[in-house]
Amino acid sequence: MEAALIIFALMLLTLVGLGVYATVKVVGAAKRGVERTVHQARRSVEDTTLRAKTLTQFGPAATLAQLRLDLRTSMRATEETLRHGVRSDASLHESLALFERLSAHGRELDEELKRLEQEPDKTHLTARLPDLRTRTHRITTSADSLRFAAHDRARRFAEDELSSLSEQIDLESGALRHWTGAGGGLGRGRRSG
Repeated sequence: MEAALIIFALMLLTLVGLGVYATVKVVGAAKRGVERTVHQARRSVEDTTLRAKTLTQFGPAATLAQLRLDLRTSMRATEETLRHGVRSDASLHESLALFERLSAHGRELDEELKRLEQEPDKTHLTARLPDLRTRTHRITTSADSLRFAAHDRARRFAEDELSSLSEQIDLESGALRHWTGAGGGLGRGRRSG
């Protein structure tokens, strides 16, 4: 009787432990999903705000908004391309590592541009714009270069794959039409069944 109670207690503890473990995993996954959704919503709101600022504001404020929008758009597109491409092409890991380093500079510049949106001294802001344009251009050009190279690589692999597939299909089609080859009438009129 005691053995049965001990076994029952151990089974109960095991089930409770598994239940707690499963609950923690589910809650963690839900939390990550909510955080990801909140992050995407914030990014969408901020991008929409920047687009509105480029259309409604003038002078340095509009330029800052446009620089931030260009930077964020380029960085996001490159990140999506590289993260998607690395799933099918492992050689993009190095490009992704380079992009991560570039992203640190991009985030730093984005934060600086965001702080400067609140700058009350417009002359100081106007004096800083050429340097900010140059830095934004350098970062977006580098990000675009990585993205275009990844696109070119994927396109080249797809073309090579299609060429190889076409050759294999031509070879198989020729094998299926063996009666039209140099053998003349060999196999003519015969059907394999």
